[in-house]
Amino acid sequence: MTHLWVRAEQRPNEERAGLTPEGAATLIAAGIKVTVEESSVRAIPLQGYVDAGCAIAAENSWPEAPLDAIIFGLKELPEDGSPLPHRHIMFGHAFKGQYSGKALLERFKAGGGTLYDLEYLVDETGRRVAAFGYWAGYAGAAVTLKAWAAQQRGALCGPVGVYKNKNALIADLGGELDALNADRPRAIVIGALGRVGTGAADLCEAMGVDVTKWDMAETSTGGPFPQILDHDLFLNCILARPGTPVFVPREALTADRRLTAIGDVACDPDSDYNPVPVYDRATDWDAPALRVADNPVLDVMAIDNLPSMLPLESSQDYAAQLLPSLLTLTDLTAGVWGRAEATFKEHVPG
Repeated sequence: MTHLWVRAEQRPNEERAGLTPEGAATLIAAGIKVTVEESSVRAIPLQGYVDAGCAIAAENSWPEAPLDAIIFGLKELPEDGSPLPHRHIMFGHAFKGQYSGKALLERFKAGGGTLYDLEYLVDETGRRVAAFGYWAGYAGAAVTLKAWAAQQRGALCGPVGVYKNKNALIADLGGELDALNADRPRAIVIGALGRVGTGAADLCEAMGVDVTKWDMAETSTGGPFPQILDHDLFLNCILARPGTPVFVPREALTADRRLTAIGDVACDPDSDYNPVPVYDRATDWDAPALRVADNPVLDVMAIDNLPSMLPLESSQDYAAQLLPSLLTLTDLTAGVWGRAEATFKEHVPG
């Protein structure tokens, strides 16, 4: 019997889950055994999984799981160097030359296990079968607005945290903006037709922020794009890749501009193709904004796990997208799993 083992997440501020109780019940009905670890932080209560018929295991006990179990989590494993003999489903961040990714692949080689990277679960056309994009854009726009609001108070954005749901985020952010007694800023979203850009634009519009929406048609000239500097906020919602235009060049730091806050939701500061080359490192929950210019100010928000701010909605959305693929775990040689394993074999050290 195929056995899916849902591990507890161990990364700080990570409360998401890739499987809901409803999804677990569907898998069980299809003949797949589901074990769910206890978790002190998961946004979805354990009782739902109990009611769905899941087996329950102790938190972080997955290293002792039966070797035929498929270990399923979202974010990174502890970097303890231990060999990995199981098959793992997770975001490995290991196939683009990342330093930590190389170490992870060495652990799989040592243990004989396999990584089915969630980023590389694609259909026959090469499109990802599940993504957190919408809520990344939504949360990214919210934090960027917080950075702008802090500027109006003469400050740098302070720490941010997890919200119970999107209504709690809206209430908090709306109160912060209303307290300024200032006109709402103007924002421009690039990648507005995609899931990430849609989320960013939706948050802005919910906050009464006027949004200029650009996508491929508006950026096909390759730039420069001085119109971006005429907005208060710029939200980059497209991944860096060869041929991606530069949207905010370094010269913008000293240019005459209205722009004071950038939300790089794609967060690719280490990429050679970074379209926002005014900053050089990601930000985090404790220090969400990086000040890159002082006169006038320019702050960059570039948090790399934004959907974690809204773990309930992002979990429900992502789990619904992924469930059809989880139902095919009974045959790992074909479909999305066969393609993901082939990608792993291309990258694992020989």
